[in-house]
Amino acid sequence: MAALVTPTSLVRAKRARAKSAVPHKGRGPKDWQAQMRASVRSSAELAAALVLTPEELEGARRAEREGLPIAITPYYLSLCDRHDPSCPVRMQCVPVAAEGKAVPGDLEDPLGEVAHEVAPHLVQRYPDRVLLLVTDRCAVYCRFCTRSRMVGDGGGPVPDAALEPALRYIAEHPEVRDVIVSGGDPLAMATARLERLLARIRAIPSVDTIRLATRIPVTLPMRVTKELVSALKKHHPIWVMTHFNHPKELTPESVRACERLADAGFPVMNQSVLLAGINDDVDVLERLFRGLVRARVRPYYLLQADPVRGTGHLRTPLDRGIGLMGALQGRLTSIALPKFICDTPGGKGKVPLTPDWVVARRPGETVLRTFRGEDVTYVDPPAGGRG
Repeated sequence: MAALVTPTSLVRAKRARAKSAVPHKGRGPKDWQAQMRASVRSSAELAAALVLTPEELEGARRAEREGLPIAITPYYLSLCDRHDPSCPVRMQCVPVAAEGKAVPGDLEDPLGEVAHEVAPHLVQRYPDRVLLLVTDRCAVYCRFCTRSRMVGDGGGPVPDAALEPALRYIAEHPEVRDVIVSGGDPLAMATARLERLLARIRAIPSVDTIRLATRIPVTLPMRVTKELVSALKKHHPIWVMTHFNHPKELTPESVRACERLADAGFPVMNQSVLLAGINDDVDVLERLFRGLVRARVRPYYLLQADPVRGTGHLRTPLDRGIGLMGALQGRLTSIALPKFICDTPGGKGKVPLTPDWVVARRPGETVLRTFRGEDVTYVDPPAGGRG
């Protein structure tokens, strides 16, 4: 018998067709591996999901041929405004033609990581810490990526045997107390592989802390499962360094991921990158930092964008960041106020930048300017102490 066609069934069918015609409607699969498999990776897929501008379409086609490839999970794509190219999430993950343009100051390896490699996949720029690069894959390839020279090359996770020289170096240098595990994104690796690596690092007696540098809570929060945190917390102390750039990224899913990590004893810290047209606004940063604190994530750094080749359109002048920090001082509680940092080109180290709160110095006195604009004189104690 033929199905009865009613006005209600016609409406339902029309709605179903409309829903199927919009790619990546909703958050996508709940399984993190299915999310990775369903990621948008071509200009055609991107054009089916978003109404691209000519500049975006040119950038996406270029990314298929050279430079940093495209990868956007259905979840993160769902945060993009389909029609607005100035959407702060869309600007972070959709290529544009400007990526093919070089500007003064651009560098392929802005942090000098190749020059500071002390063993394969191991970078040391400070006496007490090292950076261990364990994979070239991320859930989403951010268009401002510091490691665009290597991320997305297709190699995937570094084999265990290939990491042995790096682990041997750490064991032979007891001054190394802090190991930052990064890539790519280490949480994009299989849990068993990641746990095996952390166990190897934790077995080195001189290592005090392990840091996981990951954007997974932002781009693929369903990856932060109970099974994952249960497997990793056995190797505490582990600090999670994540990377929210805009309050739009603080979704219920991402907040739950952060809270799950915090509940399992992982201190969660956030490093935001200051990006032109995305978060270089005092109100946006205030909402972001307040939202992070509510999610039990400590705003740690606001980073000046690294001068990566092809990212000049996303970078701001240093004075912009200094001015924003001045505007946030006194407006935000100190636990929500990060340091503004410039990681100097060439791998020379991080420099904290602050507004100039010192107005004048005289013998025994310093004149300070408060966040309200008031000048206050601080008087030093007399020379000679108690005597």
